[in-house]
Amino acid sequence: MFVISYFLLALATVLHYVLYTYMLIVIARALLSWVSPDPYNPIVRFLYSVTEPALFRIRRLLPFDMGGLDFTPMILILLLIFLDQFAVPTLTRIAYLLGL
Repeated sequence: MFVISYFLLALATVLHYVLYTYMLIVIARALLSWVSPDPYNPIVRFLYSVTEPALFRIRRLLPFDMGGLDFTPMILILLLIFLDQFAVPTLTRIAYLLGL
């Protein structure tokens, strides 16, 4: 049973780092939107290709126009923080309950 608990603990740690890294990528994308970056730059293309699917889904769910301001990165960051604060401790708690 300890193997499953160590697996869940490792999964929680990896999930935490993935969510944190994605949050940094979303912040970098939001900062890039303040300037006019070269759309052919590989870093800019990477940031847009990684974040656009999630941001597009959030934009589709928003029922109204925000007056030209794009609040979707902030909403996505709040969702990532919620997942980090909910899923990671839950997995860690389950790992400890299984007998770590």
